[in-house]
Amino acid sequence: MSNNRPTWAVLACNGGPLLLGILGIAYSLYLSRHLDAMMEALKNSRYIYIWGPGLRNQGWFGCLMLVAKIASMVMMPRTSIRMGDLDSQDEKNFPPHLRRLLKVKAVILVISGVWLFAPCGPPIVKG
Repeated sequence: MSNNRPTWAVLACNGGPLLLGILGIAYSLYLSRHLDAMMEALKNSRYIYIWGPGLRNQGWFGCLMLVAKIASMVMMPRTSIRMGDLDSQDEKNFPPHLRRLLKVKAVILVISGVWLFAPCGPPIVKG
């Protein structure tokens, strides 16, 4: 079977999530510049108290993991509070400008995930 889709459409459907994934990693590395402020704002949270200093000193990969965990804790606070990872006062007092930066990270993640699993048009069937 031959595929009659234009090349740009195939590249957009297949390469888009990959490019957004690379953008997400680059943005997480940018957010690691603000990691000290985020950790200071979450100083009473159990996860940051236990794992924060260790992951902070593990290089760029540890910073990526810490940024991802902080983003999930701040974007889904009820789950994190129930698990005991996040302190409710820390969540209420988290700086709004950092929360906005983490929302951008969450949006990039959701868009790339939806784009990855979304079908790129109906299959072409020749009969």
